[in-house]
Amino acid sequence: MWDAPPAAAPAAAEFLPTLDMPEPTDQNRLTVLLRLLMLIPQIIVVWVLSVVAFFVSVIGWFGALVTGRLPDFAATYLAGFVGYETRVNAYAMLTHDRYPPFAFQAPGHPVQVGLKPGELNRLAVFFRLILAIPAAIVQGVLLSGWWTVSFISWLVVLILGRMPRPLFEATAAIVRYRMRFQAYLLMLTAAYPKRLFGEEPPTGAADTVPVASATRPLVLSGAGRGLLVVFILVGIASSLTSSLTGTFTSDDDNDDLSVHATAPPAPGRVPPGR
Repeated sequence: MWDAPPAAAPAAAEFLPTLDMPEPTDQNRLTVLLRLLMLIPQIIVVWVLSVVAFFVSVIGWFGALVTGRLPDFAATYLAGFVGYETRVNAYAMLTHDRYPPFAFQAPGHPVQVGLKPGELNRLAVFFRLILAIPAAIVQGVLLSGWWTVSFISWLVVLILGRMPRPLFEATAAIVRYRMRFQAYLLMLTAAYPKRLFGEEPPTGAADTVPVASATRPLVLSGAGRGLLVVFILVGIASSLTSSLTGTFTSDDDNDDLSVHATAPPAPGRVPPGR
């Protein structure tokens, strides 16, 4: 969802994109069982939309360099794309069982993204890809960790018929960080992705603290924070394992090539070209 900012909004005011999700409720075990199968059409659509988003963001990058903000057509498309991808991610990661509609605008869907494209720092736009590297690594580790142990999460939701609150908190934190990373990378916000571990518990009177949804504000319990740390550690271990495996595989391939290149020809055979 794209909420257009006031025309006179100051450039220094950074709007941190918001994610609204409902409290975890009972889910249909059949849709949980077949979740990945049901996601195949969505994965195809997201891939196609991401290809278009790449070209739109390139055009938008040049426009933002010149004007200090995304062109309207680019902001509209990219905001819709981020919202769409976020709804698919939330569904894939078992936070709810409402199938994402094939539309950018989904006012009746339980997962809503709040974006306010506005003024951008031209220098930050110019170096956007470099600046986004740390956040890209963090969100990559988070997603790698969650999906590495996703079978356990899937089994828990399948057995219980709902996602336990701590698992929901940690998963929602990952979904939100991914959304904020995408919004920053695509120049939909000047705010760098932050608050991975959620907001601090409100200390004021209950009636003075606005609560929009289960994730706004996103307050993680001790168990939720612990699970998020576990996902981070698993993601780091998975990334390191993949890197080491790739290195050893590459070394083995080079050794095989070396053996084939230096081994003497078999007796009675004449090498080609002689």
